[in-house]
Amino acid sequence: MALHFELVTPEKLLRSEEVTMVVVPGSEGDFGVMEGHAPYMSTLRDGEIAIYRTFPGEPEKVAVQGGFAEVSEKGLTVLAENAGG
Repeated sequence: MALHFELVTPEKLLRSEEVTMVVVPGSEGDFGVMEGHAPYMSTLRDGEIAIYRTFPGEPEKVAVQGGFAEVSEKGLTVLAENAGG
């Protein structure tokens, strides 16, 4: 099973891919999202998103600043004010 993950900034869509898990730096604390996660929305704090293509395994980390994350039946969408690799 795979989670559809999108990382978007005001300028462009940076990622749209199937992954195993993503750990997001939410304003209330880090949270992990996998396929089948309940609907959820959170603002982001400045930090790093950890993208796991396989789990366990080493994640790819992407720095983000501001924005919010939404988990829906379609997957996880992170709308970041800034993001870099």
